[in-house]
Amino acid sequence: MAGEQMKPVASLLLVLNFCMYVIVLGIGGWAMNRAIDHGFEIGPDLKLPAHFSPIYFPMGNAATGFFVTFALLAGVVGAASTISGLSHIRSWTVRSLPSAASAATIAWTLTVLAMGFAWKEIELHVRNAKLRTMEAFLIILSVTQLLYIAAVHGMRSPT
Repeated sequence: MAGEQMKPVASLLLVLNFCMYVIVLGIGGWAMNRAIDHGFEIGPDLKLPAHFSPIYFPMGNAATGFFVTFALLAGVVGAASTISGLSHIRSWTVRSLPSAASAATIAWTLTVLAMGFAWKEIELHVRNAKLRTMEAFLIILSVTQLLYIAAVHGMRSPT
């Protein structure tokens, strides 16, 4: 079966993506915790309603709140999608493909959305090293998750 050649590729990408989603969740959790602890700050040169927003993150720029929020959503869905992916890798049948492919596609679309906010955050410049790391991981994940989807679709039904 030609699809058997894609099984090791799909397995490798599944493990790689899971690890990267967990790292995104760790950094995103740190950023969210920091924003909750220090979110409402008015400096001497700022007047209300400056930075009076529930998505203001003091360690970044105006796009950081959106970026972190969608990165956390992408991370949770991406990590959860590996459960159906793992089930599909184990059985590697046509019947297990739809659940794995649909969960992976939803995770990919959320990852691409978070990546869009990452690009906006990069354009606005002001951010720390942890946020830059999370941006890089999401940009890489947008490609590797798409490759994983292609790999699981490489499976063919027996003729």
